[in-house]
Amino acid sequence: MIEPAGASYRHVVTEAEIRERISLLPTAFVSNLQVVQLSRMTRKRGIFPLYGMQWGPNVYLYPLEESLVERYAREPKPQLRIDSEMYGAVWEETGGIWQLTWTEATIKDFYLNNVLIHEIGHLNDHRNRSYVDRERYANWFAIEHGYRASRGRR
Repeated sequence: MIEPAGASYRHVVTEAEIRERISLLPTAFVSNLQVVQLSRMTRKRGIFPLYGMQWGPNVYLYPLEESLVERYAREPKPQLRIDSEMYGAVWEETGGIWQLTWTEATIKDFYLNNVLIHEIGHLNDHRNRSYVDRERYANWFAIEHGYRASRGRR
């Protein structure tokens, strides 16, 4: 399902790219996945970096600024900084404003091999209940089945 991204935003991956990436995962990992939705810009997404969300059997991917440049009034959390830099994004801080710059290639790689896989990781976490433990598992899942797998490493 594809919703309009919103004024001055765009979806950075296509339905075909999502389907292709999902097809590379073991069937057991996606057997409970019902919908991947390219969602519209939300107020929450506008306040801080939020690229995707899992809710029940569904995954939602949020749009990004058309310019591929994000600006934030707060320093990024360490996990976001690590993840975005792993995929080639560049952070700069000027006068208390943090700017995150992507290229077309880096943002596609990030969404397909980190955000999407991280959210699918949540679908496959059947034992953790706390937010911290669920995020830790989804981060591990994204590195193992996204980052490493997309680079031919296991």
